[in-house]
Order: sequence, then C-alpha cells, then structure tokens
Amino acid sequence: MSEQGEQPQSSGPPQAAGPQRAAKPDRGWIWIVVVIAVVLGLIAGFLGGLLGRNLVATPAPSAAPEASTSASVADGSVCDATRVSSDVLPAVVTISARSGSGGGVGTGEIIRDDGYIVTNNHVIAVAAEGGEIAVLYSSGETAPATLVGRDPRADIAVLKVEHPTALPTIEVGSSANVVVGQPVVALGAPLGLSGSVTAGIVSALGRDVTVPSDGDATTVLTGAIQTDAAINPGNSGGPLVDCDGRLIGINTAIATVPNAAGEAGGGSVGIGFAVPVDRAMSIVDQLISTGSASYPYFGVSVVAIPENAAADFGVEGGLYVASVVAGGPADEAGITAGDIILTVNGEPAVSPEALTSVTLEAQVGDEVEIGYVRDGAPSTTTVTLQEAPQD
Repeated sequence: MSEQGEQPQSSGPPQAAGPQRAAKPDRGWIWIVVVIAVVLGLIAGFLGGLLGRNLVATPAPSAAPEASTSASVADGSVCDATRVSSDVLPAVVTISARSGSGGGVGTGEIIRDDGYIVTNNHVIAVAAEGGEIAVLYSSGETAPATLVGRDPRADIAVLKVEHPTALPTIEVGSSANVVVGQPVVALGAPLGLSGSVTAGIVSALGRDVTVPSDGDATTVLTGAIQTDAAINPGNSGGPLVDCDGRLIGINTAIATVPNAAGEAGGGSVGIGFAVPVDRAMSIVDQLISTGSASYPYFGVSVVAIPENAAADFGVEGGLYVASVVAGGPADEAGITAGDIILTVNGEPAVSPEALTSVTLEAQVGDEVEIGYVRDGAPSTTTVTLQEAPQD
C-alpha cells in the first residue's frame, strides 16, 4: 500500500530515521494473522491431546521390544548375541580327547536330551581307538563320553553321555534356506576357552574345501557354509546358529595365512567353514542307528591329467580312468579303463573331487551324467550310483 504522503520532502534538512519513518501496516492483515494463529493453536492442541491418548494407551513394556525388533529387522546385520548365548550355551559342551601323550580340545552340541552329542571326527580321532573322551557342560560339570560312531569323510562324530536328568538341547534348524549376508553366531571353546561366543555373517555358500582327515588322508567338505564369525582351533565341532539359536552348521575348518616358511598357521583370519546341518544330520542319524555311515560310489579309480600332458590326450584337461570295478556303477554304464572323463553333470571334471563331491551329497540310486572321451571320440553316459561296498 502506497505511503507517498509520508515520504521526506526534497527541500529542507533530512529528518532523522526512526519508527515514524516505517511504513504503517494494514490493520486488515493484522486480524488475518491473529485468526490464523488462533486456528493453528486449536489444531495443535487437538493433535497433542490425541497423541497423548495414543501414547498412554500403548503399554510401555511392549513398546520397547517392538522398537528393538523393528530396528533389528531393518538392520539385518547382527543377531541379538546376548539372547542367543543364553538360549544356546547350555546345550554346548567342551570336548577333551586323549590317548597316550596326544590329545586335544574341541566343541560339541547336545542334540537329544538323553545325551547324544554331535562334534567333528577330527576332534575325537586321537581317542577313537581306546582313548578317553570327556565333556565339560556349561554348568561346570564334567562327564565321560563314549564314541557312538564317526565318519571321517564328512568329519562328523557322535558321542553319548549318561546323565540322571534330561539335558538341555540345541534346536536343529535347516541349512536349505541359509543366504549370503545372513547374520550368524558361533559358539564353542576356541583355544580351550569354554563358553566363547562370536558373531558375524554368512559370507559365502557352497564351498568345497579340502581338509585333513584320518592319518595322511584328506576329505572334502562339500557345500560348506563360509562365515566371518571368528572361529579358532577349539571351535571345531561347535554350532553355527541363526538369530533364533537354531543349528545351521557344524564349525569345522578355518583358512589361515601361511607364515614366512610357507606353512599354515595362526588363528582366524575371518574365513571359517561349517558343514551344513542338513548334510550333517543325515550322517548323524546313520551313526546313531548303525554306528557307521554309507555312501554311494562310482566304482572307478581316476587320476587328474596334468596340464602339460593334456595335449597328448587331445583334451584341455580331465580325469584319466585308471581302473573300473567289475559290476560297479561305472562298469554298468559302459565306462572302461583308459577313458577320459571330461564332465560330471555338465560341470568340468579337473580333479578327483569332481566325483568325490557328488558321492558325498548324492543318494544311492541317483543318476549322474558323465561326459567322456574314448580314442578321441566324445560320448556321454549315465551312471546310476550304488551303495559302496563295506571295507
């Protein structure tokens, strides 16, 4: 609104600046502002009262857990290790195995309240032939244990303890739905420190890891779960669990960084491996029922063709069939000594583990497609796996 009548005159001395020089506000705008302020105040009061009633109506004890659960689900990166420890540790035992001057310490989990315990074969192997095995419960109580059965190929063993009352057990989950990035918790006795707990995630799945077995032999952990939860010597045989405390894997091996001499050594570098629980429990059930585990087999003896010799066979790589068991699965499928196996179920066969990994996971009666070369001519056949003969 123009206020030209209040402008200073061009003649005469300038007047001092002050309030009287400011433009006067329109009184209509003042009333509009007042009305808006009153309305906003009423709305704020109404909303404040409504919010206050809602807060009072929600019980405080349930509000906090809901907020915590939402945050955990939204984050998805960590488990509530405190709760998991409380739920699972009572079912975790420290295992000591000794024979003569040799011995070691590992971990196990109670899977049945009548005293059946799962661990790794390599934890108790030293005492498998007449040694002593003992367990330390989370309560501090110790007890002798007997060996029910062991399977060096899967690195799984089952122990049995006697107890006057039902023992706490771990809830057995499934490894079928485990995903990369899933938070997990590992429990056990690293370096003999019972009741230790570490947390991390599943960093990879489906790892085939070659590990030492009985004597100078090796075995393959097929489809192992890889985790960055810290695992050290002594954790072997212990549980890898999900955020609900359910068993999803048996902690078995770790990757180590070679020392200056090129030898493996040291502790966790953030890469550990666990036998998937679905595979482990199929072995456990056999060990409890019969004391041993059986596997299907191909009935062939193979040797990996060295890279520098592959050209002599007219191939880029493969498995040379050294011998075939008469009447065995490979024999019945038409494979003969001298053939070169190139693929197993469509995957390149560059080491004997290509066959071993199949027998560790397949069932008797499963069919396996084999691609091979004979006298330079490629061919395929289907091998129907049979139960391996007992030694």
